Amino acid sequence: MDIIGLIPSFGGLIWTLAAFVVALSIIVAVHEYGHYIVGRWSGIHAEVFSLGFGPVLFSRVDRRGTRWQVALLPLGGYVKFLGDADAASATADSSAIAGMDPAARRRTMQGAPLWARAATVAAGPFFNFVMSIIVFAGFFMVQGVATDVPTVGRITDLPTASQGTSQGLAEGDRILAIEGRETPDYPAFYAAAGATQPAPTVDYRVLRDDRELVVEGPFPLPPLVGTIQLQSAAAAADLEPGDVILSVNGEPISSFDELPERVAASGGQSLLLEVWRGGETFEVTLVPRRSDVPTASGGFETRWLIGITSAPAFEPETRATGPFEALNRGVQQTVFIAQTSLSGLWHMVTGAISSCNLRGPIGIAETSGAAAAQGVESFVWFIAVLSTAVGLLNLFPVPVLDGGHLVFHAWEAVTGRPPSERALRILMTAGFAMLLTLMIFALTNDIFCP
Repeated sequence: MDIIGLIPSFGGLIWTLAAFVVALSIIVAVHEYGHYIVGRWSGIHAEVFSLGFGPVLFSRVDRRGTRWQVALLPLGGYVKFLGDADAASATADSSAIAGMDPAARRRTMQGAPLWARAATVAAGPFFNFVMSIIVFAGFFMVQGVATDVPTVGRITDLPTASQGTSQGLAEGDRILAIEGRETPDYPAFYAAAGATQPAPTVDYRVLRDDRELVVEGPFPLPPLVGTIQLQSAAAAADLEPGDVILSVNGEPISSFDELPERVAASGGQSLLLEVWRGGETFEVTLVPRRSDVPTASGGFETRWLIGITSAPAFEPETRATGPFEALNRGVQQTVFIAQTSLSGLWHMVTGAISSCNLRGPIGIAETSGAAAAQGVESFVWFIAVLSTAVGLLNLFPVPVLDGGHLVFHAWEAVTGRPPSERALRILMTAGFAMLLTLMIFALTNDIFCP
């Protein structure tokens, strides 16, 4: 056996597992802390706050009598409240509660008012959403957002520039028109760029130092790589943001719009790309992957993709965002992720898209490792996206999940009494079976889906 040859793969596996454990632990900690703190505020005592399951590695008891612990298996966590028969908080320890006085019973999950129980249950997913919103808002505040009008922030290094082509654009130029087509905002800019015939240089009318000028500049939408999607063909081929694709299978391309056409025409066959990076040219071979992507109308379409997005020939000028605008954008981003997730699930259920889009722990772990490999920013963004997904999943009306508990509370609010213990046991068993079936199905997708 070639032990030395296994070292890179083993190192990659360790990196992937470590990234997965870190991402999951953060999300679970936030989720369970939501249950804990709202329960505490509502007068419900938490006996155990556990990060992980199984044998306890570390624990301490705080002054309120709550045991905080880290367990061996980092695949989730729980908060066990006073009077709970188990960590799921669905059934009560009847014998223990029977011996309590009214004041002590009030500190249990089962003895608390309905509003306190419902708020405690809902707090877990709510904290996941809040975490996502705060992280996204932080990105918008740190990175800023593009100005409302097309303005040059920095000219991107392109092969035409290295070959001596005139580059008349300058930082701070406000672009008024491209080849005579007005560009009052970015939608108009991209429309004008899309209508412009690819050429080494095009004419820009710009506002510079309160003067209107016509200058030459690079084609606005060159075949320039903007971002690399996680676990894509481009990521596997080690493409990087800033790369310029010069040709596909030996045929030159001049604009990014030509690239999707070539990829779609390949029908999933391998493509040979000639790539320019920092003054040097090299070739890579990659195989497009069939993907179901959301459309503007809310549906999905199946396309062959290599996993890159475009970037204009210049980095747009950005402006700072205030906390309120950043939070608003964070909310919009979180809602978009939730809506896309629900739409994707519905399309899988109806058979409109492949069920292979549902991934399990292996797929999530691989994505965690890929995000961490791209850098801290990518990894933190991924954690925020996953936090939204976890919060959304927990709201599904399935017994065992928080959404199932909220359904029980809604039943109690309508009928004036909670479901019987026998009904709860049956429903919880059914919910656990459904969840286990879903996990097995997702794990099967991880193993057998391309």
